[in-house]
Amino acid sequence: MNTLFDKIWDAHVVQEVKEGPTQLYIDRLYCHEVTSPQAFSGMRARGLKCFRPERIYCMPDHNTPTHDQDKPIEDPVSKAQVDALAKNAADFGLTHFGMMDKRNGIIHVVGPERGLTLPGMTIVCGDSHTSTHGAMGAVAFGIGTSEVEMVMASQCILQARPKTMRITIDGQLGKGVTAKDVALYMMSKMTTSGATGYFVEYAGEAIRSLTMEGRLTLCNLSIEMGARGGMIAPDEVTFEYIKGREYAPKGEEWDKAVAYWKTLKSDDDAVFDKEVRFDAADIQPMITYGTNPGMGMAVTSHIPTTEGMSEVEKTSFVKSMQYMGFQPGESLLGKKIDYVFLGACTNGRIEDFRAFASLVKGRKKAAHVTAWLVPGSWMVDAQIREEGLDKVLAEAGFEIRQPGCSACLAMNDDKIPAGKYSVSTSNRNFEGRQGPGSRTLLASPLTAAAAAVTGVITDPRELM
Repeated sequence: MNTLFDKIWDAHVVQEVKEGPTQLYIDRLYCHEVTSPQAFSGMRARGLKCFRPERIYCMPDHNTPTHDQDKPIEDPVSKAQVDALAKNAADFGLTHFGMMDKRNGIIHVVGPERGLTLPGMTIVCGDSHTSTHGAMGAVAFGIGTSEVEMVMASQCILQARPKTMRITIDGQLGKGVTAKDVALYMMSKMTTSGATGYFVEYAGEAIRSLTMEGRLTLCNLSIEMGARGGMIAPDEVTFEYIKGREYAPKGEEWDKAVAYWKTLKSDDDAVFDKEVRFDAADIQPMITYGTNPGMGMAVTSHIPTTEGMSEVEKTSFVKSMQYMGFQPGESLLGKKIDYVFLGACTNGRIEDFRAFASLVKGRKKAAHVTAWLVPGSWMVDAQIREEGLDKVLAEAGFEIRQPGCSACLAMNDDKIPAGKYSVSTSNRNFEGRQGPGSRTLLASPLTAAAAAVTGVITDPRELM
């Protein structure tokens, strides 16, 4: 009768508070430099040590520059935050992957690729996109800074139990359709609040056919539908991905772990609070046209008109169109763009670079386009070079930057200038998200690659 979520959650309950929250045990806390300083200060003020320091992993990613990482950070605010994390990790005896450490990168890319994120775990981080780790069959969610402190002090957290939702996508994905397109399609149908209060499990043939990287992308974007988190039941794809990774179980421990992981699936008669179904055949390469991730459409479609909108919806929609410089009802195909960003915890993995390289191979970057290609970690960077993708990209006129969150969120030097259009593989397109006045169009690595070589918004299938 239990869902996958129920099985993991129930296994981690320390105690239930009557008419109150649940005290939940946490297997892994990830810390980055932006949301941890106040938590460490609170610990110091109360004279506390971390209860289980071996379960906490720290790394800077938001503020790290994507060039010259071997030199001191120029921006004083970024430098202060990165330095503070290094000092705090040392003072509290925590594992820290600093800049230039070969294990450094975006925390949500490094966790899975190092085998730190495993099926059946509860995982938290002071970052909303912690939902990414749910792709491995874990209960993973973002928390606030005061909750980071709570986990440091007790390895537990007080949480209200969310409702459960299953989103099933039947059938096979079409040509040029990626996990990113699946996520943008779901958001366009369900809106950015369609999963509020729920923990989502993704199921169905289209989901099972995704690679591990694709699943990580999909779960990463769960939060953009308002969900508390997203997850996918672990299967052979998951086990194959984890096997042999640095922190993964080895030998007999591995066999024991896999035997347990195989039990982590929703029972056939499990009841979810809500069920949603989509057909994979309806999903095309997507692009956003507005100022939230739910304002998306097929790249070949037209922006909606205000017909049938309520006054409140219309006001918000018109404001968004004015910011973006678009007209209701227009097509975006052929629209000139200025920047392309490949990276972030959404699409900074090796598969994303392979996809991008496959489309630009034998072509040239459009002269007026500035392209930032930023691996999600040093491990991804090494894979790019091992596979010779760096040469393919260089021949097409692209250079690879150093790992970090980069242009996802304008907390470092990689900012899109005001009024410029950026086709971005990141997760958010809010006003000013990539820099004050910047205009962001979210898309998959394939759609971003197509824009980078043509200089305009293009259906990637035309270049495949």
